[in-house]
Formats: sequence, structure tokens, C-alpha cells
Amino acid sequence: MRTSLSRGKNAGPFMRRYRMILILLLICNIIGIIWFTYYKFNSTIPNKIRILVDKTQKFDFKLPIEADIITEDVGVLQVNESNVPSNQIHINFNEPFSLQSSQTGSYTVILKLFGFLELKKISLDVIESMELIPSGMPIGITLRTNGILVLGTAPITGADGMNYEPAINILKTGDYIIAVNGKTVSSKEELIKLIQKTNGDKIDFKVRRKKTEINVSVKPVKTADGEYKIGTWIRDDTQGIGTLTFISSSGDFGALGHGITDVDTGVLMDIGQGAIYHADIISIVKGQSGAPGELSGVIHQNEAGKIGTLLKNTNQGIFGVVNNNSDIYKTASKNNYNKALQIGLKQEVQIGDASILCYVEGKIKEYSIRIEEVDLNSNNLSKGLVIKITDPDLIATTGGIVQGMSGSPIIQNGKLIGAVTHVFVRDPERGYGTFIENMIQVLQE
Repeated sequence: MRTSLSRGKNAGPFMRRYRMILILLLICNIIGIIWFTYYKFNSTIPNKIRILVDKTQKFDFKLPIEADIITEDVGVLQVNESNVPSNQIHINFNEPFSLQSSQTGSYTVILKLFGFLELKKISLDVIESMELIPSGMPIGITLRTNGILVLGTAPITGADGMNYEPAINILKTGDYIIAVNGKTVSSKEELIKLIQKTNGDKIDFKVRRKKTEINVSVKPVKTADGEYKIGTWIRDDTQGIGTLTFISSSGDFGALGHGITDVDTGVLMDIGQGAIYHADIISIVKGQSGAPGELSGVIHQNEAGKIGTLLKNTNQGIFGVVNNNSDIYKTASKNNYNKALQIGLKQEVQIGDASILCYVEGKIKEYSIRIEEVDLNSNNLSKGLVIKITDPDLIATTGGIVQGMSGSPIIQNGKLIGAVTHVFVRDPERGYGTFIENMIQVLQE
């Protein structure tokens, strides 16, 4: 009896703890389901949807979500091929629907789970229809920075034999030196000459740091050879080989699909001057697991070889205008796509077969690939697509994607949908691509 009574006394607290654990597990499951549902919806539905003006765009998300579109333009937007009043634009994402707008503009779309729980707001942009000439041609890229890029600081040995680091914690990696003692500088040579003229006096620098201009001072150190130094690694230009993605009818171009970053700091380089030139590929280093391959070439860096002026270096690629005397259009038309193609928006991209244009066998050719993944909401816009090279000729020639192929246009269902951007280091047959609409957005800004 004593044993029985003892168990009865302990049963109450035990059951309460058991019920509490079950309740906590239930709450965790509910939170997990809500989080998974939100993640699923968020990854399936893009944060920004673009459609072309006067073109019907069909959607089929198959999700238990409803949406309200906010607009004051009555009759401009059609849903399922019928006009609706501006205060009654309601869409069920669980069923196929179509959108069409008679004019460009932006709308706010409010997504609601089960019709009442607001999930997020997305933007619906109506843009002009656009056709672009896909290229695939190799180009030489040169640029001079807007200011002198600081790579880092380092100790120097003074004339007295002691080590000094005069610029430490004053000039920082990624800074751009734009003026010395009130005089604008645009080259390393100019900066070094100005430092020598100070004869060791403190120098006032105007620096651009993350788009903000600041003033700092550094006292140079005299070295054993009589020169004055501030112990700073700097760079003012760079060059390389890439691939031209497209040319527009108005003479704009886009290339690479990703930005040009400094090789040492990883910082997106701020362009002062830049240009693209004709380039000849002279050798190909095949890609292997752990060792990315490379296209090596000669850049025709002269007026005769100049294709265009570089105006923008962005995370979505480089952009500029073609020279009036350039034969770029003639060169671009040497491939099978001798006319402009419609752009394909991201919601039109499908997992499956596609192709790329690139120059690795002495001419621009089309090579087969497969689109393996489509991420409509990738945090890194240059990695929205995962692609795999399937063409045996391209694999035999390059081993897959190699450095220098960045910018190769991706074509699916007769539309230009994107550009190659990166290679998987461990699997050179696979890599990333960006959506063409991301490049177009930057081009038009």
C-alpha cells in the first residue's frame, strides 16, 4: 500500500510535465508548419513580377493564396482577359489566371493565405516589350577606377630602420582616394608624385568610403632610398576577358551577368573610365573538379578594336553603348541568331532543355544545356538559375563552364532568358546563371 500511495503522489507532477511537453511539441509543430508554408510560398512566388505591356501573361502557381491588386487606373489592367474595376481586382493563386495591361506602370499585390492572413506584398511592374540581339562573342574589358582603390595597408621600413604603418586604421580596404591636399587624383602615378612633393608633411586625403566622402590625414614615412611612402597597397585599373551577352537596337550592350570585382578585396570596382574591345581566344584551359578552367586571349586595345564605352559596373553585369563605327552588329549576326529575340521573363523560365551561345571553337556556336533549378527569389540575383552543360562538344573542348564564358546568353523556347555567370568549382559542368530581366532592369535605370 505504501508503494502504491507513493506512485499516486508522483503521478500528478509527471502527467503535468508530460502534458506540457506535448503542448510544446504541438506548438513547435505548428510554428514549423507555418514557417515551412511561408518559406514555400515565398520561394515559389517572386518578390517582383514583371509583365510586358499589351501582352497576356499566364500564371499557374497552384497555391492556396488569394491576392488583391491595388491600382487607381480603372480598365488598364485585365485579369483573365476581362476588365475589372480598380477596387475589385482579386486573384485566386490556386487556379490558373492571366494578366494584361495596356500601359506601363507599377502595382502593389497583397498576398493573403486562405484569403485573410496577409503574407507579403509584391510589386507588379508592366514594362515595354523588348527585343535583343544575343551575342556570345568574346570581348576584352578594360576599366580605370573612379579614384584610387585602396587594397589594404602594410608596414614599411623607415630610414631609421624602424617599421612603421602610417595608414593603418586610417585608410581602409575598399576606400577610394579621390583627392590629395585638395588636388583631384586619377592614377597611381599621380598619387605617388603628390606624396613625394609633401617632403614628409602630413597629407590630407579626400576619400570615398561606401558612397560617403570623408577627409583623413596620414603622415608619410621616409624610407632608406629617400622616398616617402604611406604603406598602402593601391590599384587604379584592371582588364580581362568576358562574353558579350546582348546588344539592343538602340546601341546599348550588356555583358558578364555579374560585376567586376577587385581580385584581392572582392569589392565591386567603381568605374571612372572603361571600354570593351575585340578579343581573340588563343588557348583554353579545361575545367576540372577543384580547378576552374579559363579562356585566354589577346585584347585588341586600340581604336580599331574598340567596340564600345563602358558606363556601368554593377552586380548584374557591365553595361554601356556601342561605338557608331563598330562592326559589332555585323559580328553578332555571324551566329544563327542574326535577328533580335524577344526577352523571356523569369516566370517563363522552365526546368529543362535550353542552350547557350559562346565562342570556343573558332566561331560563335549554340550548345545544349539543361536548366536544373529556378530560384525566383534568390538573394544573389546573379545566381537565380542552376544550369548544367549537356553538349558533348562543349564538354570535350572546355570541360564545361570556364572563366571567360561569363555573359554567354541563355536561350529557351526561342527567347533570351538569361546569361551564364559562375561555375561550380567542384563540378565544372554545372554553374549559375542570371535572369535577363535582372540585367534589363539595371540597363534601364
